[in-house]
Amino acid sequence: KKAVKPHTGKEIHVVLDNLSTHTTPEVKAWLAGHPHVHFHFTPVGSSWINQVETWFGILTRQSIRRGTFTRVNVLITQIRNYIDTWNSEAKPFTWTATAEEILAKVRLVQTNVKKLVANNSK
Repeated sequence: KKAVKPHTGKEIHVVLDNLSTHTTPEVKAWLAGHPHVHFHFTPVGSSWINQVETWFGILTRQSIRRGTFTRVNVLITQIRNYIDTWNSEAKPFTWTATAEEILAKVRLVQTNVKKLVANNSK
């Protein structure tokens, strides 16, 4: 309710995971009374947060890293300009890794973390 109120009269789109609390009868009733609010759900089992992290990684590598920003507003302008450019040619992320490739990376990270912990405890 707090997120919607400042945008009264505008179409509002909210992206949510598939948590059951987002589809209770109370939520459905509220949405029926607020036809300008639209819920969009990520696919069941998807790791949508990884997509967000991936995008921020791209932003960091392509626009921020190695930059020199003398003021916060200069950094903000850089980020906004990057977002505008990104959005002008945006395409959906396509995941091509197999489950085994992903699990192999997880195992590698786990091994590296264990090594770091062991080295730091000496």
